[in-house]
Order: sequence, then C-alpha cells, then structure tokens
Amino acid sequence: MSTELKLDAGLRFNWALTIFFFSYMAVEIPSNLLLKIFGARFYLPSLVVGFGLVSMCTSLVSNYQGLYACRFFLGITEGGIIPGIAFYLSCFYRRHELLFRIGLFITGASLAGAFGGLLAAGLTSVPAWGTHARPMHTWRNIFFFEGIITMILGVVTMFLIPSSPDKCKFLDKRQQYIALERINRESYGNPQEKISWTHIKRGIFNINTNLCGMGMLLVNISVQSFSLFLPTILRALGWTALRTQFYSVPPYAVACCWSILVAWLSDRFKRRGYFVLINCTLSIIGYTLLIAAKSNSIKYLAVFFAASGCFPNGPAFLSWGINNNAGPTDRAVSSALIVIYSSFGAIIATWTYLTADAPSYRKGHAINLGGQILAFLVGCIGIAYCTWENRKREKGERNHILNSLKEEEKRGLGHRHPEFVYTT
Repeated sequence: MSTELKLDAGLRFNWALTIFFFSYMAVEIPSNLLLKIFGARFYLPSLVVGFGLVSMCTSLVSNYQGLYACRFFLGITEGGIIPGIAFYLSCFYRRHELLFRIGLFITGASLAGAFGGLLAAGLTSVPAWGTHARPMHTWRNIFFFEGIITMILGVVTMFLIPSSPDKCKFLDKRQQYIALERINRESYGNPQEKISWTHIKRGIFNINTNLCGMGMLLVNISVQSFSLFLPTILRALGWTALRTQFYSVPPYAVACCWSILVAWLSDRFKRRGYFVLINCTLSIIGYTLLIAAKSNSIKYLAVFFAASGCFPNGPAFLSWGINNNAGPTDRAVSSALIVIYSSFGAIIATWTYLTADAPSYRKGHAINLGGQILAFLVGCIGIAYCTWENRKREKGERNHILNSLKEEEKRGLGHRHPEFVYTT
C-alpha cells in the first residue's frame, strides 16, 4: 500500500468521519458524570491535551487503517469536551445568562472555520521537512502543528480555570458565596447531590431535552456540512483550491458575528425558541437559493444565509435544553444527551455532499433544506409545549406533586417542581 495517504471527501474518508462520530457519542454522558465527580480544573484540560495528541499523531498515518484508528481515539478524547464545557458554564451562570456564554464558546467553531482556512493555506505551503522515512508536508503540517498548539493550550488551562464558583481564587469568600448561591437558588437542586439513577433518568426522559436534541441533530447536519465540505462546495463554483480557502473565511466570520448577537438578544429577552425560528428561516432561504440559483454570485450569497442561520441554533438548542433542566446531575446528563443527538446529525452530514453529485450538489442542499424545515417545526413544538406547561403550573395544576414531600425532597424535584418555569 502506498505510504502517502490522500485525504479527500470520498467514501473512505467519510467512513473515517463516521467512526469518529460513533466513538464521540459513546463517551459523552459517562464523561459528564466523571466531570461532576472530579471537577473541571484538570479533567476538561486533560481531554483537550488528549485531543491535541491524537491530532498530532494523525499527521503520521500512512494508510486508511491508521486513519480509522486515529479517528476512533479522536472521538474518544473530543466526545466529552463540548457537553462538558456546556455543563461547566451552567454551574457558573444563571439560566438566562447561559446562551451568550455557550454562544461565545461554540462560535469558536465559526472562528476556527474562518481562520482555519487561512491557517491551512499557510501550513500547507510550508516546505517539506522531517525524516526521509516520514516527510512532513501539506495536510500533515496542519494536523501536526495544530495538535501541538492544542496540547500547549490544554496544559496552560489547567492553571487557569476553577472547578466551581466557590473555588474561584480571584473572588473573596463573600463573592464566592454569592456566585454559588445565585445558581443554587434557581436550580431547584442540591449542588452537593450524589449521582443517582433518578437524576440520570430525569435528565434523559425530560421532554425538553429530547426536543432540543432533535433540533440539535437537524441543525448539526448543516453545521457539519459546512465544516467538512464548504471548500468542496466552493470549488464546484470553479475556483482554485487556494482561492477557495480564502473565500471560505467571510461566511464563517459573518455567521460568528450573527451568532454572538443572537445569543445576546436571546438572553436579554429570556427567550430561546423564537430566535431558533428566525435562524431556521435564514437557513431555509439560503439552501433554497443554493438549489434554485444559477449565478455563482447568488450561490455564494446563499452560503452566507445558510451559515448565519444554522450556526447560532447549535448553542441555542443546547442552552434551551439545559435551561429546562434543574440540578447539576440533570444538567450534566441533558447537555451530554443533546450533544449525542447532534452527533447523529454529524454522521448524516458526512454523506450529504458526495463527489458523485458534483458540481451542483442538489441532493446535499436538499437534505440540508429539509433538515432546517424540520428544525423549524421542532422549535414550534418546543415553544408550544413550554407555554402549555407553564400555564398549567400558573394555575396550580401541578401543585399536587408537592403533597407529602419533605422540604429536601421538594428541592430535589428539579424541573418537575411546580414553581420551576420553563424557558420558551
């Protein structure tokens, strides 16, 4: 077998991505439960260091078997990062402060897409180096240097982040108490609770968790399609590979700015679903134009609409699901489950833009259009359910749940507590 592995969007690379996402899904709930037990200070940075190490090792593979193995371990190390950080942030910020913070974090994916194209263009131009047996060049440089940078940042982070609000060294004792209490008073849960099957089942079977998970799945089809195949789509417009790298930057940059604005407005108005619907509408317009337009300029404009619509809805659905769970274990499980749903969307995304459909890629655009329409419907259902349940609680029709319960048991009800108000 040739010692040089050519990475493309063909079937074997798609299988590598599929292996990655299945291993990614397998660890998310267990990882978040471990995070709750051990705390974030060393656990989360360790995942980042592991991710960087596997990424660096990917630069050394010489066949598809090696690529599959690296993708498997990449999923194992990365699987706990996104749900872990989402849960971690929910331990520091109140419900209607959360989306802006998660938005800033996940929008980093948009920035990675924007600057990643520029960085990739630079790294692939680095002259060949390394040994005669293992020359390093082109795509190998990307994995090698980005892996090392990730490992360094992971180690540095171990000395910077606190595990919980009451362990923030930059706060005095009074401020630590206030930071922790402001979360506890609205959570209807015990921050010191031990993990039990009751909490795990409550996080898994919460209707809001599963609705937001379905929404995240549908949205992530488009998000991952952009991340994986935007250069392929742009090359279909007749541009060179280098020009494609540069033209991939503006859609990500616009999507990043729009995502931050939407997250801020959503927290400001304490609403989630309505902003989800606005974003889905933008994506629907974008994919409709990609299917119908003949002009390359219109198609490139459509990419901006599609990106601006789908990227903000990932953190929106994730925050919406966390907002409608209470108690640390419930939030840990729900955030992980929602990201598991999103991974199924990522698996679908790897098979949306196939070389056989070039250059129009109508099938891929149609799949994404259908996903955005369904995500719009999921958002409508989520708004309707939360509004209906809140009205029931306002009328006192859920107060019977408190009968014969002790005070500690009432506090442990989580989102089932009649005084808990769902975010719409």
